[in-house]
Amino acid sequence: MFSHSPYSNFNNPTQFVEGWYWALPSKKLKVGKVKAVTLLGKNLAIYRGISGEVVAMDAYCPHMGAHLAEGKVEGDSIRCFFHNWKYDNRGTCVDVPALGKPLPVCIKTWATAEHYGMIWVWVGDEKPNSLPFEPELQQIDCDYRLGRKFVKNCHPHVLLINAIDAHHFNTVHNLPLEIVFDSQNLNSHAISFSNTTRGGDDSWLIRLIRPLYPKEITYNMCYWYGSSGTATLGPDCLRFYIIFAFRILEGGKAEGQTILVTPKRRGFLGWVLNRGLLWLIQQVGNYFTKGDIQLLQTIRFDLKTPTAADQSTMEFIQHLNQQKALSWGSWETLN
Repeated sequence: MFSHSPYSNFNNPTQFVEGWYWALPSKKLKVGKVKAVTLLGKNLAIYRGISGEVVAMDAYCPHMGAHLAEGKVEGDSIRCFFHNWKYDNRGTCVDVPALGKPLPVCIKTWATAEHYGMIWVWVGDEKPNSLPFEPELQQIDCDYRLGRKFVKNCHPHVLLINAIDAHHFNTVHNLPLEIVFDSQNLNSHAISFSNTTRGGDDSWLIRLIRPLYPKEITYNMCYWYGSSGTATLGPDCLRFYIIFAFRILEGGKAEGQTILVTPKRRGFLGWVLNRGLLWLIQQVGNYFTKGDIQLLQTIRFDLKTPTAADQSTMEFIQHLNQQKALSWGSWETLN
């Protein structure tokens, strides 16, 4: 029904939604260094200039097709190794040594940003929209820790909807809760799901943590561009925040990176507390993903018989299918 429709962005291995996608950890790209990165089927050269700015451009020199990641960074520009043609941070040719002057050629560059310890690339022709962020932390300075990087044998969208599949918390994770999600469109690129929970009195775990929640057990998800999800869970006095960033691999598989986030706290004791909290958040995330590991390796998602319990999944699919679609590999607009 949704798996391979040419008109559907959801769970489609040949296209994806225009937006921000993670490329590599910031600490992996030092000043004056260049990396070869394959992102959504396209080869890029990503470098950090002397100013600290990160530049992402199409990988191949327009002269003879040498990969620019074989070259070297000069100031905020990059010079091709093959014939020493030089391109600035806008992709403009500024030097051809054999001619003693530049040529009017350019390489396509892509907007970049750094947030939560990751380098993100804006994939699309439109002006970049907001970076993925946790709504509760939009204006707050945060500490972060990069968690696991992983590959799953299913589409990133299937991984994302797993977090709002209310019924599977009962069947897979053995949490005796009735969960109902209320959705809200934050903007044309982001949708959030907030929970209302009932029951759980038969679980010792739920009885133990219930006093920490004046109203209900808090669990919220916010999705960006079909590529990232931010999860909020925990008592009102101590929120846990986990970001799941995904990108599609060839054949529709998912490559993911978890990012653990907590607001900065003052002083040395605050720093020590945050190190412990980030470790604890990682354990919480590992607990909830552990039960799904084998299921998500073998699933062949095809939602043919939706029920009332699948309402949040259907809303996410509808939201995603309204986004601008690009072709895997070429990044050409499809709709």
